[in-house]
Amino acid sequence: MTQKLDLSKKSGEEILQTIEPKGIAYQSMRRTVEILLNLIQQLQIEIKEIRAENQQLKDENNRLKGEQGQPDIKASKKGLTNNLSSEKEQKTPIKHNKGSKNGTININREQILEYPQDKIPADAEFKGYQEVIVQDITLATDNVLFRKENIIQRQRGKPI
Repeated sequence: MTQKLDLSKKSGEEILQTIEPKGIAYQSMRRTVEILLNLIQQLQIEIKEIRAENQQLKDENNRLKGEQGQPDIKASKKGLTNNLSSEKEQKTPIKHNKGSKNGTININREQILEYPQDKIPADAEFKGYQEVIVQDITLATDNVLFRKENIIQRQRGKPI
């Protein structure tokens, strides 16, 4: 048994698979190695169970503290064909339709602006009007003078 093993890259199970007790010449040594390998295998199973239980207890403790436990991530299924590689592919962009607001503006009055005749060249041709909407706010006062009747009773001289 002078094999040199590279233990840094292999897991415990892989190392145990490389050991062959049948290659040991002495019967008692072979039997001892088999017993030790069985014991190691049982201990590995027990360690896995203890680690799983420990993680469940940590998750329960975190849940009681108001935190989240370790997420339960399941392996992906091979038949799944929906491969969405980014969020841009998941969301369809919404087109921004900003239209003219001129159709919703109430027009109070129309005014035609004429160009001064002395500044128009002789060969100029009228092509129609260009519509321009100008919005303005007018503040006007509405002062009201109320005249209240003042009636006095004759006998007592007090206002009613």
